[in-house]
Amino acid sequence: MVNFRTFTLGSLVAILLTAQLTEAQIVDVSNKYIVKIKEGADSNKVDQFLKTKLDQYNRGRSGNNGLKNELKSKFSLESFNAYAGTLSQGLVSELKAHGDVEYVEAEQVFTISGVQTNPPSWGLPRISQRARDTSAPYNYPDSAGEGVDVYIIDTGINVKHTDLGGRATLPVSFITGEATDDLNGHGTHVSGTVGGNTYGVAKKAKLIGVKVLSGSGSGTTSGVISGVNWVAEQAKKSGRKSVANMSLGGGNSEALKQAVNAAVQAGVTFIVAAGNESQDACNVSPANAAQAFAVGATTISDTLASFSNYGKCVKILAPGQDITSAWIGGTSASKKISGTSMASPHVAGVAALYLSQGGLNTPAEVYTALQSKATKDAITGLKGTTPNLLVFNSNQ
Repeated sequence: MVNFRTFTLGSLVAILLTAQLTEAQIVDVSNKYIVKIKEGADSNKVDQFLKTKLDQYNRGRSGNNGLKNELKSKFSLESFNAYAGTLSQGLVSELKAHGDVEYVEAEQVFTISGVQTNPPSWGLPRISQRARDTSAPYNYPDSAGEGVDVYIIDTGINVKHTDLGGRATLPVSFITGEATDDLNGHGTHVSGTVGGNTYGVAKKAKLIGVKVLSGSGSGTTSGVISGVNWVAEQAKKSGRKSVANMSLGGGNSEALKQAVNAAVQAGVTFIVAAGNESQDACNVSPANAAQAFAVGATTISDTLASFSNYGKCVKILAPGQDITSAWIGGTSASKKISGTSMASPHVAGVAALYLSQGGLNTPAEVYTALQSKATKDAITGLKGTTPNLLVFNSNQ
């Protein structure tokens, strides 16, 4: 029998900040592309072709309106091999015609989503009770996510926040020209929900920030893929059980889908936000990645949140409206915001709880456990083929 600790929401001391989430500023992705190489292609052959063509096009830059063709990143993760860079239309056309190139995808902007609200917090007790009782205590296993690394692919983390208990680090950023710190608050909020001492689901999990979104809450396809690639490499090096949370989204991206799928194949459990456009989640990435676990949002009344995406690409539901968690601007700051960005870390935290209890070793096993242990048929107002599964935090 697993022992459960009790955490009462009545003990929370919320410091309500009034600033709204910053609107995502426009990131310039003009002439920026992802070049995906076919599986089994000779990488040396492709490298040489690219080198030759870059030299050729850059010698004639006057014909490219002064654009300098250059590669910024190279990705190699399982079957996902790709380049990211600034490319002229002529070179893009040649690459699309190359026999070893699977596709060339224009970069796009990925953003966070959220709005400030001020009702009481309720998410933790809801995921530890079969019947809705938001005044109930939060019950959780003693293991509490211990021994599990949770990677927060987001805007960074306020690592000095006291609620994170010294378990948070921010070792890497893929945003240039900006401090590594969380300048937005979104990543800190997500981290608090995953593993905060007060606000968190898995109170002993290690929280590792991977900054792929700027202080404005936006980033590029290649930046996000760089973060996914880094997580997979670090998880492999550490040999520890690992979960990644991606509370971000954008339009459909084959490159991002394939990168996430490859990272899951490498052994990392990927929990992602379904998106906040009140549309089919299969239209947005990374929610539509086949091997990711997309999360829709519910309300305190056990209804599907009005903003939540829905449909068959949603794998589970979790509290996502009016969620209080850690914030930036101080070591004890907090904020209430809404979004599938808030639902996803509830599930990432539960995945960490399951992994720390033992018996699960692969992402597929974690996904199966999350769905089989979920509370069935508790949510009303569902759309499309959204599963009526509300995450539950005990795997016993």
